[in-house]
Amino acid sequence: MRTDMPNLDASLFRINMPTLTPKVGSLLVAEPFLREFSFNHAVISLLEYSPGKPAMGLVLNKPTDITLGEAIDGIDEEVAVPIFRGGPVGGDRLFYIHRLEKEIPGANHLTGDLYVGGDFEKMKSYLNMGLPTEGLIRFFIGYTGWGPGQLDEEIRRHVWAVAPKPSDDVILSEDGPGYWHDVVRTMGVPYRNWLYHPVDPQLN
Repeated sequence: MRTDMPNLDASLFRINMPTLTPKVGSLLVAEPFLREFSFNHAVISLLEYSPGKPAMGLVLNKPTDITLGEAIDGIDEEVAVPIFRGGPVGGDRLFYIHRLEKEIPGANHLTGDLYVGGDFEKMKSYLNMGLPTEGLIRFFIGYTGWGPGQLDEEIRRHVWAVAPKPSDDVILSEDGPGYWHDVVRTMGVPYRNWLYHPVDPQLN
């Protein structure tokens, strides 16, 4: 390890790190030292939030090696749409964020032209017809949850930062650790040092 490198861990927490107020549809960005597998370099879309209340979200950028055709009854096996890991809670539950309000009725509005859930049979029919999915819909197994006031406290301690929301098509088309870096770049100078911390701490 080079000894002439700055102590980034120390400098990170010496700077002032302002954050936005969370709301439904906000993006939560994990601080770079959060090593838990589900949340390491995670970007979360916040589905439910009120100050002091329980909260819920989906990790956007943790793809699995499982496809819908392999995992979900009623969906053709050749439907090779990936499933993402939405969080460590409710591993038997399927969620979907999409821009298909007309094609999948009954969905709940999230933000912009993004919606959550909706008629499951209509969704399966849409997929089985081979209609476009890239940038339009993303599927998740499990979710991320916080108890009353827990998320507020974690944001106060900078475990999570609230990021400016990118365009809706970006939310459903980006994934992997690179997406975390892309979102951090939108958060300004106070978060610049976050970009120098690799996903694997042994590489630091």
